[in-house]
Amino acid sequence: MAKSRYGVDIDSLVYPVFVRQGIDLQQPIPSMPGVYRFSPDSLAKEVDRLLKIGIKKILLFGITEEKDECGTAAYGDKSIVSTTIGLLKHLFPELIIMTDVCLCAYTSHGHCGILNRSSDDVLINKDKTLHALSEMALSHAAAGADYVAPSAMAEGQVSSIRKALDGNGFKETRIMGYSAKYASQFYGPFRDIADSAPRFGDRCQYQLGWTERERAFSKIEDDIREGADIVMVKPALAYLDIIREARDKFRHRLAAYNVSGEYAMIKAGAQSGYWDEEEAVFEVMTAIKRAGADIVITYHAPDIARWLNRGGVPQ
Repeated sequence: MAKSRYGVDIDSLVYPVFVRQGIDLQQPIPSMPGVYRFSPDSLAKEVDRLLKIGIKKILLFGITEEKDECGTAAYGDKSIVSTTIGLLKHLFPELIIMTDVCLCAYTSHGHCGILNRSSDDVLINKDKTLHALSEMALSHAAAGADYVAPSAMAEGQVSSIRKALDGNGFKETRIMGYSAKYASQFYGPFRDIADSAPRFGDRCQYQLGWTERERAFSKIEDDIREGADIVMVKPALAYLDIIREARDKFRHRLAAYNVSGEYAMIKAGAQSGYWDEEEAVFEVMTAIKRAGADIVITYHAPDIARWLNRGGVPQ
């Protein structure tokens, strides 16, 4: 049985990782100490280390310099994510690979879908976006992904992807929906890593506003109805109340994303001597688990695993 502390255990953790083209590449991220952009071969070495400390689940994000208005580098069997899935599954068949399905890191404008460019406003073309997201999910499933995780907040994305997967022989590929995804300030460091910041406008037109509560639960209910195996609240710390209410309302596997800005705050405070990093991390993880999350997606995962594996962790 996996070691745990205050109800925080390794098996419930998912570690986000970032891959880009290259060889022997491990680029540090100044805003995210301990987080890197990897080339596929370097990521394979990192996964080997992760498995040895008990981290068996990753959430894979792709990074590319080949951007266009439709994010076409995101799908196809030659995409950076698809080729990396194939490599990792060949080397580590026991690894659970979840893949982010969104266009923001692949579009020249940095938005999560394909835009109607007849307007200067951020207007998502629903049909074209759902088609692109479904193609992206199919390419990941064909490469061997265990879960695809649509995060574009496009209306009907789970249903569209589920239909595409089932119709192409991938009924066993599961879906983790970014169901209640808020337009948060805490995504800043992630956008630095993935080079995915919007070039104009913002994402408030399709992500949830900070004060929206009932709409969050409506979005979760929609994803469950459309076939999501796991639903998610993102970010975690500023929305612990939403996690708690979602836990009470829905008997469904529930994930919470402890996002980049939350991670960066803990790291910055620890480096400045404001708090003990290990204690702060376990305090945060305990709060997220206590709120009701079954799964926590967190950049702290390797540190948590090392602390739990150390033995004799002070209580």
